[in-house]
This record gives sequence, C-alpha cells and structure tokens, in this order.
Amino acid sequence: MTTRLEPGDTAPDFDLPTADGGNLGLASLKGRKVILYAYPSAMTPGCTTQACDFRDSLASLKSEGYEVVGISPDKPEKLAKFAERDALTFPLVSDTDKSVLTAYGAFGEKKNYGRIVQGVIRSTFVIDEAGKITLAQYNVRAKGHVAKLRRDLKLAD
Repeated sequence: MTTRLEPGDTAPDFDLPTADGGNLGLASLKGRKVILYAYPSAMTPGCTTQACDFRDSLASLKSEGYEVVGISPDKPEKLAKFAERDALTFPLVSDTDKSVLTAYGAFGEKKNYGRIVQGVIRSTFVIDEAGKITLAQYNVRAKGHVAKLRRDLKLAD
C-alpha cells in the first residue's frame, strides 16, 4: 500500500531535472507556497487538459503567492516538447525512477479501466513556505481540478 501524505507532514525534498535543462529542488522554493501536481504522462489528453488549466490559472495563482510545479516520470526531452507545444510557463520536473512520486504517495496501485495497475496517481500537493503539506489530494480529475483546488484553498475566482 502506498503511503499517503497528510496536512502537517513535511514535504519530501527533491532535486530533479527540468524541461528547460536545469534542475529544480524543493529547497530552492522554501519561503514560497508551492502547488506540486503529479500527472501520468506528458502530451496525453487528460494531462494536457490539466497542464493547460494550470497554465491558464497561473497568473491568478501567482498573485495569491503560489508557485506551480508539474512532476511526471517523463524524460526532460519529452517535458520540453510538452512545454513548448502547449506554451507551459511553469516548471516541469522529471522523476524517471519515480522515487519522488513514490515518496509523495503519487505512484502505486490504481485502477485503470477496471484493472489494477502500477502507475502515477494523479495528485496535487500544496506545500507551505516552511515545507509542510497543507493539502494532499489523490485521484484528482484532470478536468476542472484547478477550479476545485481554488475553492479548496478559498481563493477568489
């Protein structure tokens, strides 16, 4: 059984390669509120819907003090194509060995078309300025997720 994070837990640290050829670590975001969302695969319909939803909401999320970071097991090269194709202007990090996804409880058993499979569990984590989890959502829907997240965080529309 995959361990799931709860509010109050310390967010697992990471330092991962990004779509733009750099690296991004959680430590470098300390002092800022972070929305880390885990998605199964770049350039698939659901993941594109979700990424574009975050892209379209980025200015309002940033105005509320949130940084957005997407994480998937895709290689940086695929993430770069995804970011370019869909004009994604927030960092996408690559977790090819799935160790960070596993630490967040976002990789493990899930149902896919009625079958139990191992894979990325579409999840969103809100991390406060001190690196603590304030919200952990698992099995989120790709469509409409950002609007629901805004409601859950009590942010203005």
